Amino acid sequence: MPKKEAKTVKKITKKTTTKATKTKAYGADQITVLEGLDPVRKRPGMYIGNTASTGLHHLIWEVVDNGIDEAMAGYADTITVHLLPEGKVRVTDNGRGIPVDRHKVTKKSALETVMTTLHAGGKFGDGGYKVSGGLHGVGVSVVNALSIWMRTEVHRDGKIWAQEYKIGKATTKVKAVGTTKETGTTQIFLPDPSIFTVTEFDWDIVVEHLRQQAYLTKGVKLNIFDERDSKSIKSYKYYFEGGIASYIKHLNHNNEAKQDNVFYVNKAKDDINVEISFQYTTDFREVMYAFANNIYNPEGGSHLVGFKAALTRVLNKYARKNSFLKEKDANLTSDDVREGLTAIVSVKLPEPQFEGQTKAKLGNVEVRPVVESIFTESLEIFLEEHPRDAKDILSKCLLAAQARMAARSARETVLRKGALDGMTLPGKLSDCSSRDPKESEIYIVEGDSAGGSAKQGRDRRFQAILPLRGKILNVERARLDKMLANNEIKSLIIALGTNIGEQFNIEGLRYDRIIIMTDADVDGSHIRTLLLTLFYRHFPELVRQGHIYVAQPPLYRVQRGKDVDYVYNEDELDKIKKKYGIQDMDLVVEDPTEEDLSTDAQDSEKTGKEKETKKVPKVNIQRYKGLGEMNPGQLWDTTMDPETRFMKVITINEAAKADEIFEILMGAEVAPRKKFIQTHAKSVKNLDI
Repeated sequence: MPKKEAKTVKKITKKTTTKATKTKAYGADQITVLEGLDPVRKRPGMYIGNTASTGLHHLIWEVVDNGIDEAMAGYADTITVHLLPEGKVRVTDNGRGIPVDRHKVTKKSALETVMTTLHAGGKFGDGGYKVSGGLHGVGVSVVNALSIWMRTEVHRDGKIWAQEYKIGKATTKVKAVGTTKETGTTQIFLPDPSIFTVTEFDWDIVVEHLRQQAYLTKGVKLNIFDERDSKSIKSYKYYFEGGIASYIKHLNHNNEAKQDNVFYVNKAKDDINVEISFQYTTDFREVMYAFANNIYNPEGGSHLVGFKAALTRVLNKYARKNSFLKEKDANLTSDDVREGLTAIVSVKLPEPQFEGQTKAKLGNVEVRPVVESIFTESLEIFLEEHPRDAKDILSKCLLAAQARMAARSARETVLRKGALDGMTLPGKLSDCSSRDPKESEIYIVEGDSAGGSAKQGRDRRFQAILPLRGKILNVERARLDKMLANNEIKSLIIALGTNIGEQFNIEGLRYDRIIIMTDADVDGSHIRTLLLTLFYRHFPELVRQGHIYVAQPPLYRVQRGKDVDYVYNEDELDKIKKKYGIQDMDLVVEDPTEEDLSTDAQDSEKTGKEKETKKVPKVNIQRYKGLGEMNPGQLWDTTMDPETRFMKVITINEAAKADEIFEILMGAEVAPRKKFIQTHAKSVKNLDI
């Protein structure tokens, strides 16, 4: 499931400065020189993405990547990660160990140079690593810069060497602290809470990422231990001999396979190793992951372009040759051949060129022809050797082509006409007066009752309201033509302004913040899940760029005299009850307009003898089950006012895990969903039945 992080939206006031004033103030004194690791602490987002959950976990990935590099170079086969008490992390590999001898340029130990200097490491020049994920050579030094304490231990040359650091600066010298017959490196670090807004590592995120790394590096053992609670230590150990072919089977374990044999190739050409695996399922969506040197590339790159081109060309050639396509038929498109496809493209090369330190996209142009060549040859052989699989794959692709033409016809009648008419907005949309998307936001609310309160309570200048009637279509197993026949989905697409499918264009987005606001009950949760499924499957770029939010309305309104508290979870309610001395009471009044509840807590139930009574203060506790129960002023104060509201921004920390959870919750297979519910039922709070 997409990971959620708290985010409060603030209004921005622009300040204007004359050109003359700017010129006068800009001189040598305004030039700031950042030395050592200071740039990292000044702009951490440039190096780790952000300072929330994603950036925090990126620290672990950077250290683990160094161990993976040793494994890919053939010097390590085991990497172990320990989540320790007090927020510390320990990562150990059995590679060669960071060199500790004197560096000829810095005149310091090579270990200290690597740990305290940007762009220093064995990944530059010759002789260090033939293949490396940490191209920029900044990884471990960035971790050091963003940690209030760090310790490195190196097993090398028969000795154990150690050095400690504080905020990126060495506090001890490199010195031998023992003897050993082993080799390897251990990094222990404590992230700086003044840098990170989130300081607790998520066990599930760590496990999912490291399992992925084990799939991508055949023959490496990855051990993970959670030792933060001494009474409940958790652990996982991963080792996959099948590599990414095993990964494909894992990704599809909740889906019905369309082909029996998983395609797999692992070959090298021109110092570039290409590993590709795929399998078609009966699903409508595609799942494709691209990796370069074990680094996930969410935006793909040259390797993915080469894979897509070869797949389309080879399947069209085979379809023509074997009469699946007649002379009069149009070729299958790239979208046709990718429907229902689960594929992984992994390349390893000496000098990868990424876009940014987070390595979102691979740019090496020489990779594309190598991937195309290797994949084309291997796929042609696979289709000839597995004619039954070939027939199943082509039948799936031809069905997708028919659906594409039907969807295009539906889209033209529903959307393109609307665009030509000036993008006629749905009548039930109460739009905002601002035409600046950057300051505008839209609330997607459940039903006319909540919609009425939201319309009256909003700030009409920048807040739009779109009420939905009932539950939208579950799009997990629906094609585009069926989706566009659903009035609620159609209204939402037109309101957003981005179009959908092949015509999706994020530049047309009319609102910077798309906020899902539903009731705090089972139906509200279901509607929220249906909307998240829609955005995740058909508007993934909106999720990736942080445009999707979930509003956090209060669960309770607690009034004592003139004092009013809005409570957002059960833990807060317990604190309020304790504050008023009624923690053992369960006072709930549905109608907030009644006079304050006055009770002597006289529970007249008898269990053989009169139950003891207890005096409590005059307290009114109202449980909000629906947004419509709030008047417009309450809704504004608690849920819509940018100065006071709480919202969760929807992010995708682990795409594979998110895919799996959506497939379990919203897919056609009942057994995995039943198992999921049974597993997590006891951890559910606020369940209304």
